[in-house]
Amino acid sequence: MFVPQGIAHPARNRRAFSLIELVIVVVIIGIIGAIAIPRMSRGAAGAADSSLVADLAVMRSAIDLYKAEHGGTLPSFSTFEAQLTTYTNDAGATNASKTPEYYLGTYLREIPSLKVGSNKGKNGIVATQGGTAAGWVYDETTGAISANLPDTELDVRGVQYNSY
Repeated sequence: MFVPQGIAHPARNRRAFSLIELVIVVVIIGIIGAIAIPRMSRGAAGAADSSLVADLAVMRSAIDLYKAEHGGTLPSFSTFEAQLTTYTNDAGATNASKTPEYYLGTYLREIPSLKVGSNKGKNGIVATQGGTAAGWVYDETTGAISANLPDTELDVRGVQYNSY
């Protein structure tokens, strides 16, 4: 196409973004990032909190089922893990494989590890709150189980993890 000299071709006037357009795009991306990043980081913490709630629900259900199948007897503290992860007889004795005598269970594949707090990654059981040796606290008299974390460790809503 022939364009006479002195007359600008419309396609040649517009070859790149202007500086003002680039600044506007960068500002918009910054605003989106300022809104999205805090929401995403809260989402990760909320996911760990939800995982703790789910793990507690599974373990509490396993304890309740054990109690129902053993005539109202709760798992004992000393054999808690074995009684929930292997087969048991009516008296609560454990066996690795299912037999005509050991026909009850299993209630859990494994004790889950704690997903939050200073004891994160631990799956051991203790009888009283405190210390860093275990992730869970189990009361064999009531069947209550909770996270083994100090009162100072809170979820994103400000609720103590050990009160879940």
